[in-house]
Amino acid sequence: MRSTLLSSALWVSSIAAQATSNTTSVPGPDADGKYTISGTNIRASFVPYGASISNLFLNDTSGIERDIVTGWDNASYYSIDKQHPHFGGVPGRYANRIKNSTFSIDGTSYNILPNEHPTPEHPDGVDTLHGGPDGWDWRNWTVVAYTENSITFSLVDEAGNQGFPGEVISYVTYTLGNMTWDFSMTAFSLEQKTPIMLSSHVYWNLDGFANNETATALNHTLHLPYGGQRVDTDSILIPTGNILANEKDGLNDFWSKPKQIGANFTNPDLLGNCGGNCTGYDTCYLTNRPTPYAWDALPVATLSSSWSGISVNIYTDQDAFQVYSCGGQNGSVALKSTQGLFNVTDRPRVVEQYSCIVMEVEDWIDAINHPEWGRDSKQIFGPEDGPYVLKARYEFGLDG
Repeated sequence: MRSTLLSSALWVSSIAAQATSNTTSVPGPDADGKYTISGTNIRASFVPYGASISNLFLNDTSGIERDIVTGWDNASYYSIDKQHPHFGGVPGRYANRIKNSTFSIDGTSYNILPNEHPTPEHPDGVDTLHGGPDGWDWRNWTVVAYTENSITFSLVDEAGNQGFPGEVISYVTYTLGNMTWDFSMTAFSLEQKTPIMLSSHVYWNLDGFANNETATALNHTLHLPYGGQRVDTDSILIPTGNILANEKDGLNDFWSKPKQIGANFTNPDLLGNCGGNCTGYDTCYLTNRPTPYAWDALPVATLSSSWSGISVNIYTDQDAFQVYSCGGQNGSVALKSTQGLFNVTDRPRVVEQYSCIVMEVEDWIDAINHPEWGRDSKQIFGPEDGPYVLKARYEFGLDG
């Protein structure tokens, strides 16, 4: 035990030292509470709340700058908006849903705080989404490193918070390159075995919500070349344990060829595809790459818009990919001042239903309640297991 704790301390110390050594005299947050970094032909702003990306600027094929992610103009509003749609943050300590807000590790059962689908019998909810009512993307992270093209956030999650066992420390680093956005997420369990699964919960609109032909993102084209299977879910999006094949040319076929998000929206069978009474996608596609593979060699997903010409190839070491077509957005969240159309009567400056796409790199959802899937080594971590690690690269182009 002593050597295990020592190795944990050394690992955390080394990460902290690396972060400190990367710090320069670059100024702190701007008047809106944001930290901005820049690469070649790309610029992004971040806020400590949820370690969230709040702006991502690129020029489209017409040379017009577009801000292609949702967020708010001022960092203070992230903690004010009670809807909290997880704009651009890091959900944790366990992303996506946990059935019945419970799980077991080595025969010990844990009950964590619910926060989704309240019922009269369970007014707080019947399951846990994105780590609970005070998940990681509801908290202010600490900026521990900040350079012209990179920023690192850190969070200490105390034992028992939201009901999870053991203390966890996490570091998230965002870096911009030549039309690229890289991020790495590491987390280490310092005391006992606990579930850890992170992601990046960014809402994308590659037109910057400025497409004068449509208010939606259903014109965006998605390709998941390794996404031939998906996790089956029930009416409240809890995995059933079944793994389904995505039939070629079917509703969930984004693997055989690129397809517009809205291609099947006139098909009545799409109703219920993203939960009860929901039309669209809120789907965990499995990324089945031939092994061995280098995570940064081939993209697991490509999203593009022919209107702006902007495209993004996504590379990751994760084995699942959640796609959400923003069916739950209802126009109650305003666009930022850097987005959308102005003075157009039939285009309110809001995030409308289906006007965005969420793409989450992650592991198999709720696998902690499905040991038959064999994902424990990817999702259960103790001090002796080394860090949880997530890596991803978003490579932008103008070939959409």
